[in-house]
Amino acid sequence: MDSSSAINSASNIQMDYMKLLVTQLKNQNPLEPMDNDQMASQLAQFSQLQQLESMNSNFANVLSTTERNYANSLIGKEISFASENETGDRDIASGIVEEVINNVDGEIILVTANHAFALEGVISVKN
Repeated sequence: MDSSSAINSASNIQMDYMKLLVTQLKNQNPLEPMDNDQMASQLAQFSQLQQLESMNSNFANVLSTTERNYANSLIGKEISFASENETGDRDIASGIVEEVINNVDGEIILVTANHAFALEGVISVKN
């Protein structure tokens, strides 16, 4: 979920609740009115949910930027990573990072002379 959809999600939930609340107020029994404290508490919870979703999406943006900066710092360094050989077995390979690619899915790909793999696959880094 991206940051705008997370914030829209909380906003949509809050708007739906407000519509429901207004409908309930219009149709309430005058002899048994709704509890104001409960309504205020629910509104505060929706506000907290919206703030938490906003913080979560901001944190995700910071994490993404940090990962890209780290990947870029690996250019020119020798790294070791898990690789699949011709027989399908997993080996440890190494190479000098020549390029960093940010693909459309947000995944960071490191490119060496002979391999391309995700940043998460890095096992070790040497100068």
